[in-house]
Amino acid sequence: MLAIFETVAVTLWLTLDNIFYLLNFSYIGIAISLGIFLYVKKYKNARRIAQLLVGLYMLVYLGFICGENMQIEGFWYYLFTGVFEAATIHYAVAKIFGPLLFGRGWCGYACWTAMVLDFLPYKVPEMSRKEYGWIRYIAFTISLVFVSALFLAHVGNIERIMFWAFIVGNILYYAVGIMLAFAFKDNRAFCKYVCPVTVFLKPMSYFSLFRIECDKSKCISCGKCKKVCPMEVDVTNNSRKRKNGTECILCFECVKNCPKDAL
Repeated sequence: MLAIFETVAVTLWLTLDNIFYLLNFSYIGIAISLGIFLYVKKYKNARRIAQLLVGLYMLVYLGFICGENMQIEGFWYYLFTGVFEAATIHYAVAKIFGPLLFGRGWCGYACWTAMVLDFLPYKVPEMSRKEYGWIRYIAFTISLVFVSALFLAHVGNIERIMFWAFIVGNILYYAVGIMLAFAFKDNRAFCKYVCPVTVFLKPMSYFSLFRIECDKSKCISCGKCKKVCPMEVDVTNNSRKRKNGTECILCFECVKNCPKDAL
């Protein structure tokens, strides 16, 4: 994993002649690799450490200090201005092409919204999943229309507006995410029903190279993996068409709780 991020870091550094990208992706790669290393060493909060290291870096440093809108609105902004940096590079690496390698790993190890939601009490969903996934497409469309309207109306100082959109957007995400978590007794309800970024993540994650797979010869169909999965993925089915298969966040809760090491 570290090698993958270092390759991205060096490539962007040399291509764009900006050492920031070397430092940025090296840091993220080290943080995620540290989480994986701690997991291998059976440290209980391994994933959460990586999640906090990356999430806080992107939220506080890149967002508040550097003034970059790393939300989906920032992606549209840079895309429309024809600038391949900041949010456009972030989305290309983490949310468009990255999922071809590590699926929804972003959601489990780096998302600053989920970073907060994962502190809530409903780590294992206590209510059955609802058919509200269509809401994400509305949120996705609103973000696109919002930025498009700013450009079409020739609004001045859009960059400043993007900074405030980042702040307001995060407040709304956290507020909605927390309310949904308690309403559905599920920390990840926001991720399942509302998050617009999943419009990019889900189709690409279908082809993910890194996946949880089940050794059928060891599986005793006890159902523990399904009970502890925050995204309600049927990991006992190795098919890419398995239930909620494109929503696996590689948290490894299923692996840790399998009594027969079948996963």
